[in-house]
Amino acid sequence: MSNLYPEIKVVPPGPKAQAVIEQDKQFTSPSYIKEYPLVVDRGEGPWVYDVDGNRYLDFMAGIAVTSTGHAHPQVVRAIQESAARFLHICGTDFYYDSFAKLCAKLASYLPGMGPKKVFLTNSGTEAVEGALKLARYHTRRQYVIAFKGGFHGRTYGAISLNSSKVAQRAFFGPLVPGVIHIPYAYPYRCPRGCAPNACDESCNCAQVLENDWFVNHVDPREVAAIFIEPILGEGGYVVPPANFLRELRRICDKHGILLVFDEIQSGIGRTGHMFAAEHFGVMPDIVLSAKGIASGMPLGAIIAKESVMTWPRGSHGSTYGGNPVCCAAALATLEVVEGLMENVRTTGDLLMKGLRDLQKRFPTLGDVRGVGLMVGAEFVHPQTREPASAYVGDLEQLAFQKGLLLLSCGKSTIRFAPPLVVGPHEVNVMLRILEECLTILDDKHQMRAKPPLDEKI
Repeated sequence: MSNLYPEIKVVPPGPKAQAVIEQDKQFTSPSYIKEYPLVVDRGEGPWVYDVDGNRYLDFMAGIAVTSTGHAHPQVVRAIQESAARFLHICGTDFYYDSFAKLCAKLASYLPGMGPKKVFLTNSGTEAVEGALKLARYHTRRQYVIAFKGGFHGRTYGAISLNSSKVAQRAFFGPLVPGVIHIPYAYPYRCPRGCAPNACDESCNCAQVLENDWFVNHVDPREVAAIFIEPILGEGGYVVPPANFLRELRRICDKHGILLVFDEIQSGIGRTGHMFAAEHFGVMPDIVLSAKGIASGMPLGAIIAKESVMTWPRGSHGSTYGGNPVCCAAALATLEVVEGLMENVRTTGDLLMKGLRDLQKRFPTLGDVRGVGLMVGAEFVHPQTREPASAYVGDLEQLAFQKGLLLLSCGKSTIRFAPPLVVGPHEVNVMLRILEECLTILDDKHQMRAKPPLDEKI
């Protein structure tokens, strides 16, 4: 890896960036969020360059998408070669080599699920929509269970499953009926009252289903599926106790309910395993993938047990899903990612250690949690322990001005989801910039930092 550093030559947004932003504001939908005025010109590995020549260290990867880094030569070469052959023929109606190879590759992961079938989509939200249809078709049941804090996309079925931010659902109703939301098992807010991150094997946070919902609200014989992110993404990068997912698996088996893992953000190597299901040792009936699957090319996948993917010919399809260029990018991406697993685990450990060292000194840093290179840092008011949302907003902006790209999630969490190619150098650079930002913001928000542990008081 290179030993580059962020370099801000022109205070962003510079003149070239401003021109692009003005045109964008004039003609694009007001629904776009636009976190900060980054106008990208090119990228290389974990580095992004804007149109005014500034260089940024990318620790958000286009929301966990650019798994192999920006413009990975192996992926770019696969895209170029595929595009030179043909751009489209429609995988729903015809055959081509890269489509079949990619489905076979995806079906080879998670062997504990048994034989599998794969449906390719254009995006994660389309994978969610398809899985919702598949679950209802296969079981002939109407209800689905989702979780508070969960995020599954922006289309109608997806936002019906969402319970993350009300703005994603407001005034779009009526939504898809039959969705039940239950609490997610927060390891630091366990319903049984366990200490933070201390749920043990006896702690059954999933009992709310059998002790409440299946007694008072819905007959489990009418529940088609449970949709869950094995690690909450948009909801705050929350890692549940392993027993929670194991209990969900038991409950699903007992009542003939399908367990659907939305691994759109946690999959494709981000946790140091190809899918987070491997980290927890729990196999779903359906796993959903997208984001990092093709290094930024639009692609998603429904990977289901062969015994579950029973919908008949013509019942679901997609004009562009599994586009040949996207399939080529995905095959190259998966090959690269398979070689990065050890790096993800070791670099993720370094990242966690660095953040927890900062946590000892900065009382605003209330919790650090994650697996591999899917790590969340939750910021709170030191006195009240309430979410420090304004602080996190300022942190995003200040880090950007210093050449570090971050994104928030949940109420007051910064997500660290860099390209999987980052190493110790990039982690140490990020930590130094983050420490500078926290020092400035603690003073601005009147949240004084604790002295270093080795400093005499």
